[in-house]
Amino acid sequence: MFDDRYTLAYKRYPYQKSADQDAAKPVRHKVVVMGGGPIGVATALDLGRQGIETLVLDDHEGVGMGSRAICFSKRCLEIADRYGAGKPMVEKGVVWNLGKVFHRDRKVFEFNLLPEEGHEFPAFINLQQPYFESYMLDRFEELQANGAPIEVRGKNRVENVTVHDDHVEIGILTPDGPYKIEAEWLIGCDGASSPLREMLGYEFTGKVFQDSFLIADIKMKNNDFPTERWFWFDPSHGEGASTLLHRQPDDVWRVDFQIGWDVDRKEEMKEENIRRRLDAFLGEGVEYDMVWSSIYTFQCKRMDSFRHGRVFFAGDSAHQVSPFGARGANSGMQDVDNLGWKLGLVINGKAPDSLLDTYDNERIHGADENILNSTRSTDFITPKSDMSKLFRDAVLDLSEQYTFARPLVNSGRLSVPCTYDGSPLNSPDAMMEPKRSRPGSPCPDAPLGDGFLLPQLADRFTLLTINAEAPESFEEEGINVTRLALSTEDDPTGALKERYLGDNDSAIYLIRPDQHVAARRPNFDENIFRAAVRRAIGKE
Repeated sequence: MFDDRYTLAYKRYPYQKSADQDAAKPVRHKVVVMGGGPIGVATALDLGRQGIETLVLDDHEGVGMGSRAICFSKRCLEIADRYGAGKPMVEKGVVWNLGKVFHRDRKVFEFNLLPEEGHEFPAFINLQQPYFESYMLDRFEELQANGAPIEVRGKNRVENVTVHDDHVEIGILTPDGPYKIEAEWLIGCDGASSPLREMLGYEFTGKVFQDSFLIADIKMKNNDFPTERWFWFDPSHGEGASTLLHRQPDDVWRVDFQIGWDVDRKEEMKEENIRRRLDAFLGEGVEYDMVWSSIYTFQCKRMDSFRHGRVFFAGDSAHQVSPFGARGANSGMQDVDNLGWKLGLVINGKAPDSLLDTYDNERIHGADENILNSTRSTDFITPKSDMSKLFRDAVLDLSEQYTFARPLVNSGRLSVPCTYDGSPLNSPDAMMEPKRSRPGSPCPDAPLGDGFLLPQLADRFTLLTINAEAPESFEEEGINVTRLALSTEDDPTGALKERYLGDNDSAIYLIRPDQHVAARRPNFDENIFRAAVRRAIGKE
């Protein structure tokens, strides 16, 4: 299925004995990341690009097996692009914007996730997780070769952790035996089962939904399925209460079957039983090869706090949602995007430790938003009573002809970037519209001549001016703010005006390093924007 470099069998970072293992006392590292999956590697990329020494510990030696996550959102790709990995993902991935919903054998409606033009990246790509991880590792190796202070150690399994006021002590097991290191900061990116969370005694709180879903990834070339997301409620083929179909690269297709709670999972995972379901779904005579399969249960959970002193949790180790909606890896990338610049400022002495508490504040807001959407999707997909199912089926029937019913159909509200409304880092809004670019929101992209806006914002504090005068740069509390001067003359499609000006003639935005809006006003006021910088770094 994959190039050898994109499978677990290929050792991207084979075990090598490190000098730390022979040191007389534990060596202290600036940041240690536990877990070498996509979120752990992204964390190292974010910090390494800031020149911050970061060590990734992984109990494997390469990328994980199986397709697993396959849907990556526009915001996720924009973040990956800042790290230098976004464009290879799009080139390999299957781009899609259109989704269709069926009830039994009837299409009841369709939707377009990105109906507007003027974005560098598509609404979604489908890309097997091993590819996603490997493109991130390609970039990791490139940065490392160019002197970035980042390292990944394979077959280094964290066995125990002791948290102190000023550091964390980490016990590690390797093929050559145990050793210890210390970290000023430890970030857990070790997945939904998180050994780190278990070691420290922290719990998930939330809900487990009593239903089971069978995933089957199959390779087939001759079929009539388009590159769209197709979801069936009560499919006429009778194999499952709902079915989802997605296309992936390499002629691989993802099929999800809702198979119920009281099932024998071992029996369901037998190849002959999986093929029975697939044959009923695809019809007679369709040839395919089995690539990967798994059974999962919907869960919507999170930790009560994502920060515990010098220990942070990100990605699935911090929160877990059902797969429908593609909110797992995508929200994990937003975790990294939020934590990276804040931890960098604190380590470099440019922000107080309290800034790190806003990672907890903002990303719990994001996790709760994801959990709410995922719970609503799950309730619609898996009705818990006859009355709930009657309501759902009525909505599906009405949506075929009546537009008012279509917003009620929920086959998985797909991942969109989180807006940090109410964040303590936001300055009061002096413009009120456009609403989509209010303080706390991620900057919407816009075409600018031969390029796009977001790459020009980079990953620093930026003063974006549109039809307005301001200094080319200014410094506040050690933070250098540089100006990006634009005008509506740079706006060939009108997207910049629509997304950032609205009915205003001019606008000035203070943009955070994660490309979220910190403040905005029609014109430049030095005192107000200096205060906005202080507020955005936790000093106001």
